[in-house]
Amino acid sequence: MAPTLVFLHEGLGCVSLWRDFPARLAEATGCGALVYSRAGYGRSSPVSLPRPLDYMEREGTEVLPRVLAAAGIQRALLVGHSDGGSIALVYAGATPARETLALLLEAPHVFVEERSVTGIEAAVREYRTGDLAARLRRHHGENLEGAFLGWSGAWLDPAFRRWSLERFLPGVQVPVLLVQGEDDAYGTAAQVETIARGIAGPARLRLLPGCGHAPHREQAEPVLAEMAAFVREVLA
Repeated sequence: MAPTLVFLHEGLGCVSLWRDFPARLAEATGCGALVYSRAGYGRSSPVSLPRPLDYMEREGTEVLPRVLAAAGIQRALLVGHSDGGSIALVYAGATPARETLALLLEAPHVFVEERSVTGIEAAVREYRTGDLAARLRRHHGENLEGAFLGWSGAWLDPAFRRWSLERFLPGVQVPVLLVQGEDDAYGTAAQVETIARGIAGPARLRLLPGCGHAPHREQAEPVLAEMAAFVREVLA
């Protein structure tokens, strides 16, 4: 049986914000695909605010193992974007993760940078005075406030400045593809460089000029080709 691509969305993401990328990557690789919205996002069940500052660690060590078990997934490639990439690293680095063959990560973060804070502060202003709330409501519906305020509230909490996932990196033993836009408003190449140095498994790093925080939307064709080639190599 072919392995399953498991898609883990960003901090403001959900199933619909992946658009057709999961289907296209599955078709290009011959893999199955599992795409789900975490609690508090999209059409999933709501969550109480504020989110705990270790919400990504909890998703990686408590929630994701249950999701994979419930879905009966025995061979997985985790495709994580932003928060989803961080969750994938926690899962692979802190749990047995025996079914995981590789990680394909876009704009993951393992510590807080000044760019992260200023980017989220700008998003808060756009949410309050611009059309960001209206655009996100189309995807999150009644979960809008839980999704946005849970994410921004955690990242802008002064105590979150000390947050780090670097302790999980040595436990990551599978191949990792790291894709980072050079114009990402929420993080720099220091994130993926730190991950590449810290993991035990092999890492492939791709920096994309002229690309922001969502490579699979902004530069879909080259990202699709890169990920498909990486999956084929892993499965070979």
